[in-house]
Amino acid sequence: MTFSKETKLVFFQDAVEHVSRIARMIRQERGNALLVGVGGTGKQSLTRLAAHMCGMRCFQIELSRGYNYDSFHEDLRRLFKMAGVEGKDMVFLFTDTQIVVEEFLEDINNMLNSGEVPNLFEKDDLEQVLAATRPRAKEAGINEGNRDEVFQFFISRVREKLHIVLCMSPVGDAFRSRCRMFPSLVNCCTIDWFVQVRTLRSLW
Repeated sequence: MTFSKETKLVFFQDAVEHVSRIARMIRQERGNALLVGVGGTGKQSLTRLAAHMCGMRCFQIELSRGYNYDSFHEDLRRLFKMAGVEGKDMVFLFTDTQIVVEEFLEDINNMLNSGEVPNLFEKDDLEQVLAATRPRAKEAGINEGNRDEVFQFFISRVREKLHIVLCMSPVGDAFRSRCRMFPSLVNCCTIDWFVQVRTLRSLW
């Protein structure tokens, strides 16, 4: 997984407007965003900037040789723990170039819809999560002896602290097909379209 990298940017008016929109989306309660535009229009860079402006940590998976569905679940477990157990405000930045298998999107669709990913935690790992969550759940008036209530409290914390920003290209049939197959990508996100105009330029 990777977090924000230092980048120097020159802004145009469109970039300022997009940053403002993204920041507004992720500040909302359970706010998530779908950024639609071709590559090179600044979707990822502006999301990182908006996350920084909002005091949130930006999280991305890092593809490498052999990265698979199990690797993705491992990253999601870390992300869930950071948000749900540690209480960190997080932005999960995910792009269509990182879709190794379509099951990635199925999990994200579930996260957007209910906050849960089925079978994400093995038994031992789940027990650790519940144990770490119980003190906070007790403070909130949750019956700490009820595993289901504690787990639902954990998921509610994840949904409160974690904001998903998806970056996708509208070119080709894949985008339309994925929106049909995974409706929460549209129904549970605010959409921002990036047109092909100058928004920013990286300085190396």
